[in-house]
Amino acid sequence: MLLRGLLIACLAAASLAAAQWEQLYNGKDMTGWKMVGPGRFVIEEGMLKTEGGMGLLYYTGKPFGNTTIRVVFKTASERANSGVFIRLPEQPNDPWYGVHNGYEVQIDAAGDEWHCTGAIYSLSKVTERTQKDGWNTMEIELKGQVTKVSLNGKVINTFRGDQTVPPRKAWSEPVRGPRPDVGYIGLQNHDEKSVVYFKEVSVKK
Repeated sequence: MLLRGLLIACLAAASLAAAQWEQLYNGKDMTGWKMVGPGRFVIEEGMLKTEGGMGLLYYTGKPFGNTTIRVVFKTASERANSGVFIRLPEQPNDPWYGVHNGYEVQIDAAGDEWHCTGAIYSLSKVTERTQKDGWNTMEIELKGQVTKVSLNGKVINTFRGDQTVPPRKAWSEPVRGPRPDVGYIGLQNHDEKSVVYFKEVSVKK
C-alpha cells in the first residue's frame, strides 16, 4: 500500500507539473497568433515553419511578465536565422517593431557570441554555445527586469535591463533603452533563405 501511495503521489506531482505549462501553439492552426510583414509562417506536419522574407508572428492573447517561455525549435541549416521576441510594449504593426521596442532572443547557430542562439541580440552575449543538431529546447525566464535564457538545460545568458550594453553599430541593431516588465511575445521570420521549425511554444507562471 505504501508503494502504491508513493506511486500515485509521484504521478499526481508529474501531472501537476505538466499542467503548469500553457500551450500557446495548438499544433493545428494559428489561433491566437497574428502575422505582420511580408514573410510568413506555414504549418507543416504540425510544426510552424518560417517562409519568405522578414516577418513577425506574435501572440495576441495577452502580454507576459514573471513568466517562463519555452520554445522547442530546430534549424534547417547552421545559418538559418530566427528569434523569440519578448517584452513588446504593444501589439506590433510591422516586423521591425520587435527589434527596436522589445528584446530578441536570437536563434542562429552561425552568429558570434553576441548574435548566436541564446544571445539577446547585440545586447547580451552567451556564456556557452549549446545549440545542437535536431530539436532544441529554449527557456526564457522573465522576472521583473531580469531575463534568463537556458538552452538544452544550461543557463547561457542572464541580462538585466539596466546593465551596460555595447554601443549600437548598425540601424538593424535594436535601439538601446528600457523595456517593460510585461509585454507581448513573438517569433521572427528572418529571410527567405532561413528555414526554422517550431513544434512548441508554451508559458508557465
